[in-house]
Amino acid sequence: MSDTPLTRIGLLGGTFDPVHNCHLSIAGQAQRALALDRVIFIPSGAPPHKAGESLAPAHHRLSMVQRAVADLPDFVVSDVETNAPATSYTIDTVRTLRATVKGELWFIIGLDAFLEIAEWKSAEALLASMNFLVLSRPRVPFSRVASLTLFPPLPPSQLERLDEGQQRRLDHPIGPQTTITFLRTDPCPISSSAVRERIRKGEDVAGWLPLPVHSYIIEHNLYVPR
Repeated sequence: MSDTPLTRIGLLGGTFDPVHNCHLSIAGQAQRALALDRVIFIPSGAPPHKAGESLAPAHHRLSMVQRAVADLPDFVVSDVETNAPATSYTIDTVRTLRATVKGELWFIIGLDAFLEIAEWKSAEALLASMNFLVLSRPRVPFSRVASLTLFPPLPPSQLERLDEGQQRRLDHPIGPQTTITFLRTDPCPISSSAVRERIRKGEDVAGWLPLPVHSYIIEHNLYVPR
C-alpha cells in the first residue's frame, strides 16, 4: 500500500468472508458520493464482534480481497488487521494507519453496525478521530440514529426524510473537523453468508463474486462441507 499523500481516503473494513460484488458496489458508491481519491479495504483479523464465529483463515480472506481489487486502481488493500497479533479494534487500526496514510479519512460503515458504535472500544475517541459515512441497510431505519448520544442529536424529521426517500444524503457535523454523512445506497441482495450457504449446497455463485475470487474459492476448496 502506498503512503503517497491523498486528499480523501475511505476506509472499508469487514470480514469479507468472502468479498463479493456488493462490497465493490458499496465502495464505488461511497467513492462517488464523497469524491474519494482512494478506498482502502481492511479485512479483519480477529474481530471482537465476531468472537466465537468460524471465519475462513485471515490469509485467505486477505488474498480474496487483493484479487477482487487487483484491476481497480482506486481500491487498495491493507493487511493491518490480518497481521495483527491479537483482536482487531477499529480505534487501534486507525491509529496505526495514521502513521502512514496522509489525508482526510472517512470510515465507511453500514447503518446496522453504526447503531452499535457505543459498544466499540474508545467510541468517543473514534468519532473524534475521523469522518464517518453511514450507508443504508435493508429494514434498518435511519430514524434509529436519534437514540444515539455520542454526538449532537439530529432532528428526527431529517432522519425520517432519509427513510422516506425524500433525500439521499444528510451531512451532520459533529466536531470542529469531523462529520457524519448518512447516505441512501442502491440496494444489493448479496451477502457473504448467502454466498457461503450457496457454496455449501453446491449452488452457483458465479454472478455474485468477482471472477478471481470465485476461482480462488474453488482452488482452495473454501466453504464446502468437510
